[in-house]
Amino acid sequence: MTVHLILPDQHSHPDFNNERADYAGKLIADLKPDVVVNMGDAADLASLSSYDKGKASFQGRNYQRDIESHLDFQERLWTPIRRLKCKLPRRIVLEGNHENRIKKALEYDPQLKGDKYGLSFKDLDFDRYYQDVVEYKGGTPGIITVDGISYSHYFISGVMGRAIGGVNHAASLINKNYSSSTCAHSHLVDWAVRSNSQGKSVMGLVAGVYQDYDSSWAGHVNDLWWSGIVIKRGVEDGTYSPEFISMSQLRKMYG
Repeated sequence: MTVHLILPDQHSHPDFNNERADYAGKLIADLKPDVVVNMGDAADLASLSSYDKGKASFQGRNYQRDIESHLDFQERLWTPIRRLKCKLPRRIVLEGNHENRIKKALEYDPQLKGDKYGLSFKDLDFDRYYQDVVEYKGGTPGIITVDGISYSHYFISGVMGRAIGGVNHAASLINKNYSSSTCAHSHLVDWAVRSNSQGKSVMGLVAGVYQDYDSSWAGHVNDLWWSGIVIKRGVEDGTYSPEFISMSQLRKMYG
């Protein structure tokens, strides 16, 4: 049996500090989980938002500042663990739709491409911090399975590749995937369990978000989000005992 630590969407943004990265790093150092899964949208990359382009709110955004904020978050996250000089957990990062903005921008304007002076997925430097980098497959998020649990930034349903969601999001993951599945993306938190006649359990988890600021575009939707980290204890063949640690708890523990 293993312990998984789930770090949902961090949305590192140059207009907001990365103090929450320190909390997560200290928690990982204390807990020493076997696996850490970064669920994606680690970088917000507001400068590449197609939704805001042309609006007043888009002015002044800068790709370099976005990347620097992201790298600062990752460095603050992993520095406490490296200082321990002990065995590191298995580190997995999923490409989220916000990181995918880089690839989309290059699709529309290939002239922007450049590993040194242009746009590049390599700018995120994921290989420096993570062993497994799970990128998009075509136009949908990649999937990795660890200890019987499938992880993806979001899961799709139907030939149109739409994200599974809804009021009963976690239950829908089970009903659509027929296996234990964990995602993020919606910023909501939800957990569901179903068991068959032989007592085999399948678990669905929607892991929330890991940001401590309100997104200006979301308005009152911010109030629906749950911010924190999820720890899965006793992971074996897709089952586990979840522990939900809110941002306010982490701030009290490590702030």
